[in-house]
Amino acid sequence: MSRRPARADDAQPTGGTAAQSQDAATRVLTIPNLISFARLLGVPLFLYLLLGPHADVAALVVLAVGGTTDWVDGYVARRLRQVSRLGELLDPTADRLYILATLVGFTIREIVPWEFTAALLARELVLLVSLVVLRRYGYGPPPVHYLGKTATFVLLAAFPTLLLADAVPGAATAAGAIGWGLAWWGLVLYWAAGVFYLIQAARLIRTFRREAG
Repeated sequence: MSRRPARADDAQPTGGTAAQSQDAATRVLTIPNLISFARLLGVPLFLYLLLGPHADVAALVVLAVGGTTDWVDGYVARRLRQVSRLGELLDPTADRLYILATLVGFTIREIVPWEFTAALLARELVLLVSLVVLRRYGYGPPPVHYLGKTATFVLLAAFPTLLLADAVPGAATAAGAIGWGLAWWGLVLYWAAGVFYLIQAARLIRTFRREAG
C-alpha cells in the first residue's frame, strides 16, 4: 500500500511550510479543478448526444476528449503545485461518471451487452460497500493505485473505439475488434484493481482493530 488514507484525527504538522501546504490543499478554484469540472460537464452532454438526437460522431468526440484528458488535471496539478483535496476527489469521480454514463448509454443503445455492464457495475458496488465500511472506521477512500488508473485508461480508450465501430460502418470490423479487446482487458484490470482496494481496506481495518485493542 503506497500510503494510508487520512483520518479525521490525524495530527497536522505546524510551521510556515505546512500552512502553505494546507492552504494549497484546501483550494477550490484552481486550474486542475476547473479542468475536472469541465470533464464533469461533458458527462451529461455525452448522454444527451448519444441518447437524444443520436449524434454519434459528436458524442464520440466528447467521449474521446473526456477520456484522453483523464491525465491532464493531475499533470497540471503537479506541474503548478496546485494539488488539492477537492481535486483528488474530482478526478476519480469524473472517471467513474464517464464509465457509468457510457455503460448506461451503450446498454440502452445495445452497443454493449447488459452482461458486460453488470460485470462493471458489480465491481463498483463492491467498492462502494468497502468505502462505507472504511468510513465507519474513520478512513477516507484509499489512494488511487496505478492498476486502477490503468484499468480506467483502458476502458476510456475502449468506449470511443466501440462507439466508432457502431457509428461508422466502414470501421466496424477493425474498430470492433480493437474496442472489444480493450474492453475485456479493461474489465479484467478493473476487477483486479478492485481486489487490490479490498486488500487495502482489510489491512486498514485490521490495523485499526489491533491498535484499538
